[in-house]
Amino acid sequence: MAEKADTGAQKALIRMVGIEKAYQMGDITVPALRGIDLSVERNEYIAVMGPSGSGKSTLMNIIGCLDLPTKGSYSLNSQDVGGLNDSQLSEIRNRNIGFVFQTFNLLPRATALHNVELPLIYSGLPASRRRDLAREALAQVGLADRMKHKPNELSGGQRQRVAIARALVNRPSLILADEPTGNLDSKTGEEIMALLQNLHDQGNTIVLVTHEEYIAASARRVIRLRDGLVEEDAPISRL
Repeated sequence: MAEKADTGAQKALIRMVGIEKAYQMGDITVPALRGIDLSVERNEYIAVMGPSGSGKSTLMNIIGCLDLPTKGSYSLNSQDVGGLNDSQLSEIRNRNIGFVFQTFNLLPRATALHNVELPLIYSGLPASRRRDLAREALAQVGLADRMKHKPNELSGGQRQRVAIARALVNRPSLILADEPTGNLDSKTGEEIMALLQNLHDQGNTIVLVTHEEYIAASARRVIRLRDGLVEEDAPISRL
């Protein structure tokens, strides 16, 4: 029975046990995470919240394989990422994770189509197949008629849709969204949150970082951090 339980645990998309992260600032060691246990199943929609300095960004960097923990174990899609080198981490990110940033992070001189195609360049796919997948992703976010536009020819909401299409194009296991509405007006932010909800309904796993309660309310589960610890991990009730 114990063997079956362990196997089931490994099927979680994200599994963290005892995650600690400390930064060295001169002679001082500053703890950012102080023992995080976290399990995320496929097709969950989770909001991570907490005050400044709570460890949100550090946790997201570790989940996104942009950083490694000081202590503890982390497996993503049943693969242990501890001890991997930068090249291996980059490969895992490209294969498993789609990033959506507050500041869009688009190439200003590239078209929407080329921006979305970028994550596929290192995949070994032929150029024609990369373009087809990029077109499909842009159509999925409602920008089929804006593929040849550059970022400065798009609204803020359209730029974020391009960023979401880029996150989707390699069909990742996980979408990480860091304050995705932070640079948008409230109406456009609502449209982006509706798009994320639609992606979740289609089976995507989403982990969202936000400081806004109304944004977190779109998720199905909220994790609140304080002082590098999980203060609360609870489902959001749907009445």
